[in-house]
Amino acid sequence: MAVSKREEFDQELVQIAEMGRAIAHPARVAILRAIAAKQGCVCGEIVDLLPLAQSTVSQHLKILKEVGLVKGEVEGPRSCYCIDWEILGKYSASFKQFLEMLPEHKISECC
Repeated sequence: MAVSKREEFDQELVQIAEMGRAIAHPARVAILRAIAAKQGCVCGEIVDLLPLAQSTVSQHLKILKEVGLVKGEVEGPRSCYCIDWEILGKYSASFKQFLEMLPEHKISECC
């Protein structure tokens, strides 16, 4: 069985990349903002706030859930979503640490 190149990287780097991918679309950033503002949100409400179809919003929510930034519960025909603040905090700390270490490796101002 072939090993994925992704598996050759440190787990923290993989997690930073996953978070970056998850928030790399403006719709997903808007979804996170909407959920945070409502402190929990029903999917239909998110659809009403964005210029996107229900199915598109669902796909974006799926990506956010896959990395753990959003938790969701199905309540009959409705789904309620909230931000997993613990996971967001971990990602934020890892990303901040990553950004802070970059200048340590800067050799010159040439590029």
